[in-house]
Amino acid sequence: MCEFKVLRNKDHDQLAEDVVIVNYTENNELILKDIMGMGTKLDSALILSVNTMNQTLIVQEDPLIHQFLTLITKKAGGTLNSEDITAMQASLEQLKAKCS
Repeated sequence: MCEFKVLRNKDHDQLAEDVVIVNYTENNELILKDIMGMGTKLDSALILSVNTMNQTLIVQEDPLIHQFLTLITKKAGGTLNSEDITAMQASLEQLKAKCS
């Protein structure tokens, strides 16, 4: 059985170990379950890489990820509305202002 160490991309801190199940919830939260069935929840994360050779899974965490995943999930499900897009645009504008 392949059991993964889950590392944060930014600093390679280990977030979980002995992970055998990885999936997203209906609320777009990333769940990492170990061999005992215990889960670790990441509220706003994407899987960047899975390496079975060294048994590592790298994730990227950022507050924008949850909002983006929700946006594309709603789009795929046909429930996207203009308020969802406006909220995402506002988050991006705040980020843009911080970069100026």
